[in-house]
Amino acid sequence: MENLSKSMQYTPRELLKKYFGYHDFRVRQEEVIDTILAGQDALVLMPTGGGKSLCFQIPALIFEGLTVVVSPLISLMKDQVDALNANGINAVSLNSSQSFEEQKAILNQLYYNQTKLLYVSPERLQESGYLFEFLKRITVSLFAIDEAHCISHWGHDFRPDYLNLSSLRIHFSKVPVMALTASADNTTQQDIAQLLKLRDFKLFRSSFDRENIHYFVKPKAEMKNFLPEFLRKQEQNSGIIYCLSRKSTEKMAAYISSLGYLAAYYHAGMDADLRNHVQTEFSKDNIKIVVATIAFGMGIDKSNVRYVIHIDLPKNIEGYYQETGRAGRDGAKAEAYLFFSKGDVMKWRMMIDSGEDLEVNAILHRKLSKMATFAESSSCRRQFLMNYFNEKHNGNCNSCDICLSSLSEYDGTVDAQKVLSAILRLEERYGIGMIADFVRGANVQKISDQMRSIKTYGVGSDKPDFYWKEIIRQMIQQGMIIQTEEQFPKLKISEKSMLILQGNLKATFVRVKSPEVSKTQSGQENYDKQLFTNLRLLRLQIANSQGVPPFVVFSDSTLIELCTFYPQTPNELSEISGFGSYKIEKYGHLILKAIVEYCTKNNIPSVIHQKVKRRK
Repeated sequence: MENLSKSMQYTPRELLKKYFGYHDFRVRQEEVIDTILAGQDALVLMPTGGGKSLCFQIPALIFEGLTVVVSPLISLMKDQVDALNANGINAVSLNSSQSFEEQKAILNQLYYNQTKLLYVSPERLQESGYLFEFLKRITVSLFAIDEAHCISHWGHDFRPDYLNLSSLRIHFSKVPVMALTASADNTTQQDIAQLLKLRDFKLFRSSFDRENIHYFVKPKAEMKNFLPEFLRKQEQNSGIIYCLSRKSTEKMAAYISSLGYLAAYYHAGMDADLRNHVQTEFSKDNIKIVVATIAFGMGIDKSNVRYVIHIDLPKNIEGYYQETGRAGRDGAKAEAYLFFSKGDVMKWRMMIDSGEDLEVNAILHRKLSKMATFAESSSCRRQFLMNYFNEKHNGNCNSCDICLSSLSEYDGTVDAQKVLSAILRLEERYGIGMIADFVRGANVQKISDQMRSIKTYGVGSDKPDFYWKEIIRQMIQQGMIIQTEEQFPKLKISEKSMLILQGNLKATFVRVKSPEVSKTQSGQENYDKQLFTNLRLLRLQIANSQGVPPFVVFSDSTLIELCTFYPQTPNELSEISGFGSYKIEKYGHLILKAIVEYCTKNNIPSVIHQKVKRRK
């Protein structure tokens, strides 16, 4: 096939080092690249920050023709184009913000094969059919559909214009298509494959475990006491705070600003120019904190976001996972906090019930129920998230509030039997709240006189409501109880339940005590903080002179490596992740000058041999 002819001057691994500064591919990346180079379609599921972009950027450098990347947001395209250009790779985007002359110049580049990647929105690709006709006149080697979950009605961020991408197969029948997304359940995966007309495709699914993100859930009542101290510790870092409504984002941004921090709100109701201004200033680190609505995507490829805070509960796990994934894209330690209250669940239920499609409402309620269960869980947060995405995890991650707390196990078989007996005697018709009220003998109107006459009513009156609800949640997590997936979930007996009722299986539960302070210090802390401050300032100066965001120049994780191994020659600098030959030539002398001066002054030797030894 003519459009798949390749220039094999460099291997994928050589290109990885030359342009991106990495010695090794991450899990599954090389397999995806080989599949695309063979001309086959691919559906790629990788977490945010997991390296999806390299899966099409490396083939783009090998193919003779153009790689067209479909991306949902102008800001997201700009960040990726800036990053590629900073690595010495010619990439462009076509969007509505450009003048006629700018667009004409870009099309001229494409026509004369002067660029390897074109980023374009689905709307722009379909607009008037002109771009389609233009692309037919040149050699297109690959279509990469980023954020592919947007094509599915069942996805968490449906975009109608993505549906039109099915026409790619009509106009470019021989060009391979790669669909990429960070979060898609089985139904969404099937939609992506069907609607994009992927043929004989390979499914690639890498681990969804973002080990560098630490997950914490707190009661919403603690939020006002927590924020001031937390923000003080994160004063030099960038963060995103999510709220449910536009009004609450504005209130929260005003509150944070009153504490003395550079903060701005960001939501869909703002003037487009103001939104773009906030986004640009955040990318450049001139604004440290953005407060955004959870229903509106930020579309930022900013790698040095060190924390994400959800003031309100997201409506599903997919959205929560993707939003928390905007922290720590560079691989350095990041934190995700969620403040939870039952009131948020009720607000979402009311919003869901306002929809007219009962089938859709039922699915949304099930997803919301899973999100609430995550927030209320007393088991490892990471394990819960991985299990949700059908990935096994043994728990004990040592990087979430549960695993960083003191846990004590106890035999709760008798209490489990009380709960199971109540479920059976009430004929498996009720949910967590009713069963907890029944067991503790609550004097509430919803419990009828007939129900009060049942023998097990009030058998757990010696323990409070929160105890019984926590027991029930742990029983669900351990498979002792089945919770139905519907708008008002009911509790059902399982095979495990009968073994417990018969006394043939012990029920073990955990009590969670306060977090151990010593454990919360885990993460990438063993680097030179003063040198890091110096290099971060130098990075900002370089970024300002180049007119790009600081994270485009170097990621925080690259700076951390510099401040751990103290490279002092160009050869040593090439061992640092993120330093390809282009960046060494462009910025190497500035970085080395700063490090050598610091090391000379403080009598610090290079220890780059330690990194080389680890890599080998």
